[in-house]
Amino acid sequence: MKAIKGIGQITRAMELVAVSKMKRAQDLAKNARPYSLLLAEILNALDHYFEKFEHPFFEQRAVKTRGIIVVSTDKGLCGALNTNLFRLITEFTGPIQYIAVGRKASQFLARTKRELVAEFPISDKCRFSEIKPLVEYASQAFLDKKTDTVEIVFPRFVSTLIQTASHEVLLPLIDFRSELETLRKRLTQVPEPIKEDSREMNYEPDPLTFLQAIPPLFLKQEIYQILLESKASEHSSRMVAMKNATDNAKELRKKLNLEYNKARQAAITQEILEIAAATAQAKQFK
Repeated sequence: MKAIKGIGQITRAMELVAVSKMKRAQDLAKNARPYSLLLAEILNALDHYFEKFEHPFFEQRAVKTRGIIVVSTDKGLCGALNTNLFRLITEFTGPIQYIAVGRKASQFLARTKRELVAEFPISDKCRFSEIKPLVEYASQAFLDKKTDTVEIVFPRFVSTLIQTASHEVLLPLIDFRSELETLRKRLTQVPEPIKEDSREMNYEPDPLTFLQAIPPLFLKQEIYQILLESKASEHSSRMVAMKNATDNAKELRKKLNLEYNKARQAAITQEILEIAAATAQAKQFK
């Protein structure tokens, strides 16, 4: 009973910590959503310019080797979050180069002898500057034709109680209209119809420089938003798992307390019977 009480106190403390981190992670993810959506809408407005513009990120080629980023947690005790991700990974076939974000992903990939080419740590604060090496490595592998795709597997944040293992293709970019629709589905519960923007736009310093810079910026922002959503999913899942563990500890303690009281009452009753029997026997000898 003392051990269960101690475990319950620990899980309760972990639950409170997860609640605090979850609120901060959800706020970060929600605050970044308008920027991601606005960037995607700007790109959608420029879609007709990209038809005449060539960029390596738009190159469609036969898929020989896939590049997949796996976003997991650094620590456990977060329910089935990582398990669902790894179950999804086991469905992939063919030559694949994996990039791990989070210790649990790197441990799983190493344990299952999959090709792990890089690992990038991301803190709970998930600063925009932290993802720069990850994006540069993944995009450079695509540009150097080491991989023919850049994909990502991550826990998508639906609500505090629901997080789903998701898979998206980041590169090559097909068209920004489909990217915008994907973003809207992921970031908004009820996506609004896409509005056409026919305004003329001036580019500074010049159209070529501007258009060259847009696809990498979009890729970086998309991965950043996914990582923010993943952090919100992690802390939400951990909060729910620790709450369930705390409730289970309370329930188990109640059951143990009941068993203890039954055993104690049985011992007392047995002692009373023995005393009564001894008293009766003493009276007979008198």
